[in-house]
Amino acid sequence: MRFLFLAAVAALALSSPAAAQTALTPNIGGRVVALPEGGYDFGWPGVYFEGRFTGRSVEVAVDPQLDHLAVSIDGKVRTELDLPGVARMSFDDLGPGEHVVRVDKLTESQTGSARFLGFTVGKGGQALPPPSRSRRIEVIGDSHTVGYGVRAAKHSCTQAEIHDLTDTSLAFGPILARRLDADYRIVAFSGRGVVRNYGGAAPGQSLPVLYSRMIPGQAEPSMDPAEAWRPDLIVIGLGTNDFSTPVAPGEAWADETALRADYRRAYAAFVRDLARRQPQARFLLIAGDSFAADVEQVASAVDAEAPGLATPVRITGMDLGACDWHPSVADQRMMADRLEEAARVVLP
Repeated sequence: MRFLFLAAVAALALSSPAAAQTALTPNIGGRVVALPEGGYDFGWPGVYFEGRFTGRSVEVAVDPQLDHLAVSIDGKVRTELDLPGVARMSFDDLGPGEHVVRVDKLTESQTGSARFLGFTVGKGGQALPPPSRSRRIEVIGDSHTVGYGVRAAKHSCTQAEIHDLTDTSLAFGPILARRLDADYRIVAFSGRGVVRNYGGAAPGQSLPVLYSRMIPGQAEPSMDPAEAWRPDLIVIGLGTNDFSTPVAPGEAWADETALRADYRRAYAAFVRDLARRQPQARFLLIAGDSFAADVEQVASAVDAEAPGLATPVRITGMDLGACDWHPSVADQRMMADRLEEAARVVLP
């Protein structure tokens, strides 16, 4: 259950920045934009911040804007924030020893962004190096990757319910990353495809076009081509939106045959471009019911040039019990199962 911030303050002690003594260096998962005054803007799904420390108290400062953020300590969610405005929360009486504090972005941002303003430990606490993991995974996709409405147990949802019941932490990417002890980055946008978006919407703004953005709803700033983040594995799940609705008059393709040919060409080019940027990475390509043969052809095309680069992973048999017939929590776990099997073959 989500907690409104105003309800949550009864269980939290609000403090001022002056009460904090030591800032924690965070481990950051996902794309963020550093703010001149300190902290970070972020908008892609699944962004997270982690800090490690000793001591009995820690302060968390965030501004959710229109997003929902979960704050956890030592793996246990302490609160979920869903009202805009700067919140400075002090968690006390944590007990002796080391602790890990974490903020997770749960919801999707089509246009806006949230802000992370920092972790600080109180008197007597000590900052420790942030958590680190042995692997890195990038997950590129659409609403299935986002965890669209995944907390719902019904198909008919209002727009407000879709927003509130979306939870990227329950989607297959974070599940897979936890199983593989990996940090992760998610670049996903509901309704987008490789060459065609759902219902033919927003022509020319497919996911590969948006990929370089640091904030999904903003053309600038764009990703630094020389960035140091190096994933071992890149998982791509794109195709549902390309083919889920018939090609309509006035679109760029004469018929479905032309659309599929363009999909295969553009998808292979996208994988090749990513491989040039990330030569150390291997690729898992999700093959859904309506485009499995196309994905297999894409994998074969890129493997002909770089053997073993891409592996198609067949995903079928979902119950689609969440909002608007999207994957349920059980479906997300099943997808993670299939991807884990493939990942353990291709990863060193």
